[in-house]
Order: sequence, then structure tokens, then C-alpha cells
Amino acid sequence: MTMKVTRTSPVHDLIAALNPQQWDVVRGMNMASRLAGDQTAARESIAIADLSCLDKAGVKGPEAARWLESQGIAVPAQANAWTGLAGGGVIARLGRTEFFLEDGVTGDSASRVRDAPALEITGVYPVIRQDAGIAVVGRRVNELLVQTCNVNFQELDSASRTVVMTMMVGVAVLVIRRDHRNLPGFRIWCDATYAPYLWETLAGIASDLGGGPIGTMGLLSQEPKPE
Repeated sequence: MTMKVTRTSPVHDLIAALNPQQWDVVRGMNMASRLAGDQTAARESIAIADLSCLDKAGVKGPEAARWLESQGIAVPAQANAWTGLAGGGVIARLGRTEFFLEDGVTGDSASRVRDAPALEITGVYPVIRQDAGIAVVGRRVNELLVQTCNVNFQELDSASRTVVMTMMVGVAVLVIRRDHRNLPGFRIWCDATYAPYLWETLAGIASDLGGGPIGTMGLLSQEPKPE
């Protein structure tokens, strides 16, 4: 009998040390759904959540945009831009011919791209994406970001749909603005190897600002509507 293996977040051990109130398997990964403490206060000040469970995919090549569109996936018209996918997901255009996709708590665009036999399609090449995903949300989010990065994220409004590739406390990151419940928010992705260091740094600053970590479902339970 074959046993299904549950995936583990790159920051699992750090979150487990917080003694979560509830664990759930979300999209095949064991996640802390709820953490102890006042999540509302943390969210309105500055909350940080692990969203590494969401399915991701990458694809690049001169025919990548055309192939994605043939799969029913609308691609951003410009480089360094993103747009929403059904189910709360996102697709980011990294340069002219490379794309990063992430599903929401529902939706299957990224998983379909990841599982497609792209190697057999001329001009389309798969890119393995196993990034850690982190969300930061709250009215003091800019105070956190200015302590970690030299990009002025305050100028990045939610309507601009800009993709930022930069360094954050020495870690290469991909960042988009994605507000939540009328509070400013950002999604951050990084190489899983560096995720524990980045998480510890962000969580520490969030704590200093009166916030801190919240459970995964504190954000995913009310994802933005499909766009």
C-alpha cells in the first residue's frame, strides 16, 4: 500500500514552536491553521502568515505566453506585472518570457501548468518553483518593510499590479502588493533555503510593532475574489 506523504513548510519548525491551536492539511501541506493569541490585533497592527502551502509553477520561453493563453490563462501584458487567477491565485510576468504562477486556496491554474508535459512543447520550458510564501498584512506593514528593504513599497498601490524583484535582509525576494480586508498587505516569495531566516526576521520586527504571526487560515479563509 502506498502512503501519501504530506509536504512540510520550510518554516514548519519555527511555527510549531509557537504551539498552534490547530493544524490542518492545506493543499497537501501540514499547516498551522490557528495560532494562540489575539489574531485581530495582530492583523490590524502587522500580521505575518506562512502561505507556503499554495501550489506554484513556473514556465518560460519564447512561446510561454502563447501556450499559457492556450490553457485558458490570461497573462499580464507587460513585464514585471501580475494579475489575478480564479480561486484567488496570481500570475506574475518576470521579464518578457518567464512566468510565475501560484494558486489560491482553490483554483488549479498553477497545478495544471506544473503538471503539464511542457518539455514536449517547442519554445516552452518548465521552471521548478518551490518557493516559500509569506504574507504580511496590517496598517503598520510599511514600517516593517522599510526596516528590511530599500524599496519604497509605500509608493506601490494595490492597483499598479507591479512585481518587485529585490533583496530583503540579504535574501532575494519576489514581492507584490495584495491588500486584505481593506488593510495594506504584501505577498513575499523566496528560496525555501532562506525562508527560516527571513521568517524569523520579519516575525521579530512584527512583534516589535505590536503584531506577530497568525495562522494560515487567518488569511486564506477570506482570499480576494477571483478577478
